[in-house]
Amino acid sequence: MMRCVIIDDEPLAVDVIESYLQHMDDMEIVAKCHNPIEAISILKKNKVDLVFLDIEMPNLTGIDLVNIVEHIPQFIFTTAYPQYALEGFELNATDYLIKPIAFQRFLKAVTRARSLHQKELQSEEISPKPVTPPSFNPFIFVRSEYENIKIETASIQYIQGLKDYIKIFTDTGDKPVLTLSSFKDIMEKLPEDQFLRVHRSYIINIRSIRALQKTKIVLYDGTRIPVGETFKDEVWERLGV
Repeated sequence: MMRCVIIDDEPLAVDVIESYLQHMDDMEIVAKCHNPIEAISILKKNKVDLVFLDIEMPNLTGIDLVNIVEHIPQFIFTTAYPQYALEGFELNATDYLIKPIAFQRFLKAVTRARSLHQKELQSEEISPKPVTPPSFNPFIFVRSEYENIKIETASIQYIQGLKDYIKIFTDTGDKPVLTLSSFKDIMEKLPEDQFLRVHRSYIINIRSIRALQKTKIVLYDGTRIPVGETFKDEVWERLGV
């Protein structure tokens, strides 16, 4: 079973794709989105195997969405504009469908997606990827705008949560890096013996701590980070206070 999301600002286009998928027993529609901003949250919170994605949409294009979402699943562009085809395939799109989409052409694209999905599943079963313990990660990569940014973990001072985004502050003098991620995802990338969540909106690098106050942690650069009430006991225990 492949879990699908349809993203298109035209309701009629969504209806056409939905009607096609209803003829396929191995396709489950997880969500239908007319707003690409809403779709980002859905892709983040749900396991999705395939996305049917329009390109020309208000506020955010389908190409922008592919560049923003860090772990984008397979996607098939569905658009009325053939001029984006080259860029679409450079982004590793599974296929590129031009509206109005004929069912036979749609079926061919889905068949290709099924084949790739099956290969991914077989690969995971035969040779699972080794998991590197977070403690040995000297750097991480995060997606920001149109590229993957490399950040030395030792240079990170603290991380601030902003709804669906996080902002990473470093001691390099560069501006903070804004990326689409959850605290859970970023904590899995960081060495757990070096980083500590002290508030629902903050993670700190323990090496950046200069002083402790009753409800705040003071970093070497003078930044004061609040300690959340629900995190207080764990923080003080971890820091040996």
